[in-house]
Amino acid sequence: MTVRLTVRTAVWRSQIARTVAATTGLVPVVKGNGYGFGRLRLAEIAAEFCDTVAVGTVHELAGLPEGLTPVVLTPTLQAPPTSDPILTIGRAEHLDVLDAWPGRVLVKLPSDLRRYGGSTSLIDDARSRGHEVVGVAVHPPTAGTDADRIDQIAAAIAEVDTTIPVWVSHLGPDAYRSLPPDRSFRLRMGTSLWHGDKSALHLTADVLDVHAVSAGMTAGYHQATVAGDGHLVMIGAGTANGVTPLADGRSPFHFARTRLALHEGPHMHTSMAFVPNGEPVPGVGDDVDVQRPLHMTTVDEYRWV
Repeated sequence: MTVRLTVRTAVWRSQIARTVAATTGLVPVVKGNGYGFGRLRLAEIAAEFCDTVAVGTVHELAGLPEGLTPVVLTPTLQAPPTSDPILTIGRAEHLDVLDAWPGRVLVKLPSDLRRYGGSTSLIDDARSRGHEVVGVAVHPPTAGTDADRIDQIAAAIAEVDTTIPVWVSHLGPDAYRSLPPDRSFRLRMGTSLWHGDKSALHLTADVLDVHAVSAGMTAGYHQATVAGDGHLVMIGAGTANGVTPLADGRSPFHFARTRLALHEGPHMHTSMAFVPNGEPVPGVGDDVDVQRPLHMTTVDEYRWV
């Protein structure tokens, strides 16, 4: 089995370079699976143009390149082993576990996302406990418009000293540049940085086996009845790679510009598709296109072309 990501390297790199050049205060996000590229691989690329990256949790700190300052976006209930990272706090309990950790913190303020965020009193609380407050962060929801998100950011920082940097996310370039000039802002950027030009990225999986079948036969773990005369196609991608049906239940696989119907849901390392007679049938060794968000997919192999 192989889930393969083919990257048109020059196109991909060019889009990243343009975004970096146009965005003062950019903080690349390399959390999770590294947006499909691998977290450490993205961190190495980010180190070529920045000195700070954002990771998801304290468990993602290991292995980052020397010289990078990591910012941990998710609050933690356990202090990290070193004082090097910048930790995010959103309530007093997040500070309580850091009393023996004299490090730098980023104070998360509330937004309509209602996930993490506390009052501005956390700034003084953190300082009184010996922490350096490097900034405040506002994380508005992706729903709505840039204007909505700017309004939420403005409301959240209204009572914050203008000398404290403000870290924001989910803003387009024009909206980010329109933020008030009397403050210092930093923009966390993940999807729009690494996936900004999707034409440079192509996700595929191998076809590992093909069987001719007749209507009425049963197949699969659950012995479902085959829909008609045609072929069952074994695709080397499944839940082990994060490959599942689309939200509406449709298959994520395409071949010859035709969506392949699933005979049953993907399982571990294989998905079983059904192709009725008369439609294009892939052969063993062919690639099929995989329609999945890269940040939710484990890639086995990369081709940089």
